[in-house]
Amino acid sequence: MLLRSAFERFDPVFATTNSNLAVRDGLERVHVIPDSNRDQPIRSLKTLAACIGLIWRVRPTLLISTGALPGLFCLIAARLLGARTIWIDSVANSDQPSLSGKCARPFASLWLTQWRHLSDERDIDYWGALL
Repeated sequence: MLLRSAFERFDPVFATTNSNLAVRDGLERVHVIPDSNRDQPIRSLKTLAACIGLIWRVRPTLLISTGALPGLFCLIAARLLGARTIWIDSVANSDQPSLSGKCARPFASLWLTQWRHLSDERDIDYWGALL
């Protein structure tokens, strides 16, 4: 949600696992996908199916994800359909890239960290922090 104002002029479509965020910020064109994590394999399969379905319907040309498993699933699906993709690793991962981020790397056109010391100037770029 911290990034949304940067993309308003492009008529973006948002996806979230928390419908309250969309209501709070008065967003339209928001898709709610089920949340899951690696400790919930059955639920993760439902999230994967929802993400694939969403990406298939929306057909984005650019997808930006700020992390977590649902975002990873969307990023992979979008990339496989030919979209450019940007992964912005969570601000919470200050010691090392997140597991989702590590998995996203082969599918991300651009991989950004919010911690300067995690940038390796080869695969992981630092363009500044959100917080």
